[in-house]
Amino acid sequence: AALQENLDKKLFGQHLVSKVVVKAVRGFLNNTNAKKPLALSLHGWTGTGKNFVSKIVAESIYKRGLQSKYVHQFVATLHFPHAQSINLYKDQLQSWIRGNVSICPRSLFIFDEMDKMHAGLIDSIKPFLDYYELLDGVSYRQAIFIFLSNAGAEKITEVALEFWRNGRTREDIQLTDIQNALSVSVFNNKNSGFWHSNLIDRNLIDYFIPFLPLEYKHVKMCIRVEIGSRGYTVDEDIVSRIADEMTYFPREERIYSDKGCKTVDAKLDYYYD
Repeated sequence: AALQENLDKKLFGQHLVSKVVVKAVRGFLNNTNAKKPLALSLHGWTGTGKNFVSKIVAESIYKRGLQSKYVHQFVATLHFPHAQSINLYKDQLQSWIRGNVSICPRSLFIFDEMDKMHAGLIDSIKPFLDYYELLDGVSYRQAIFIFLSNAGAEKITEVALEFWRNGRTREDIQLTDIQNALSVSVFNNKNSGFWHSNLIDRNLIDYFIPFLPLEYKHVKMCIRVEIGSRGYTVDEDIVSRIADEMTYFPREERIYSDKGCKTVDAKLDYYYD
């Protein structure tokens, strides 16, 4: 219930995300006989809410949220920076996951910057995501894996723009309109950690979840929430000024914010120092 409430209150313009994430996480947690871990892959431009959603999922399961010792975050450029060390990273990653799931079966692993991860590295965790009852005496079936990536964002925008140009609302977009094209796009993207990945090939990712690019009205919603969270009264003049300072694409139509809500926090510092 807290997961649904937080997404409804704090996530803007992402009807597909709210629907799929709540359904997937709730269903998985209530399933006493899961056949494999839950694997969600979140895709979209920067600032559309991917990190935010993984944070809310963590907070809805663990008392200390991202600070919980059972939540493990990996950032590709920080934890796996060198291409020549890929075999070492594979061993370390397997060892880390095995050790932590042994301690807590309901562990959460978040992989950020999947689009910057070296191709082939993520395949080292394939056995843990597969339909095995036990691997070396350990069951991974209660674990949750969340992958965050900018890969596939162009495909998501393409679908959103097509709906817009045909006079249909973004709320008309269904998961079936994007999911297959998104998984194929990510699988064939050479600049993605999922390039020709076994995780996709073997259908081990349960949901590819598209984060739609944010419109002007959604940026204003983000600004209002941020102002309120700082304890200030919302001034609509400032809200409009900050939203107008953002840059939008495509160049002609200027529908979508190219940084989503990413720079809202920094821009507010200028008005509320």
